[in-house]
Amino acid sequence: MIIKPTESELEILNILWSKGPSTVREVHEVLEQNKEAGYTTTLKLMQIMHDKTLLTRDASSKSHVYTANVSQQKTQGQYIKRMIDNVFNGSASQLVIQALGNHKTNKKELDEIKKYLAEMEKKTK
Repeated sequence: MIIKPTESELEILNILWSKGPSTVREVHEVLEQNKEAGYTTTLKLMQIMHDKTLLTRDASSKSHVYTANVSQQKTQGQYIKRMIDNVFNGSASQLVIQALGNHKTNKKELDEIKKYLAEMEKKTK
């Protein structure tokens, strides 16, 4: 299944990936911290996401509880693949160079990147 959430849907998915199963009210409270959003807009968007099978819904209690129905890793992987293909003409190295050049990377992140690259290098030998 190809996952293509909109930017607003991705914001909601990020909240659910972080918090776990949540009511519309709980998701809305997090969204309101960063932008002006109406409760009914959040509700409608989450209902649409349920219809698109991006979310599952537990309706056993008064307040429905929503859960992300797509994995964070798979969704990120599909976004990155599309970005590499469409923006960087298929070059993963150009994506990495841009990401590192335009983002303040701390020592811990650089160490993690180096470790990952060393592991990848071992696999190609």
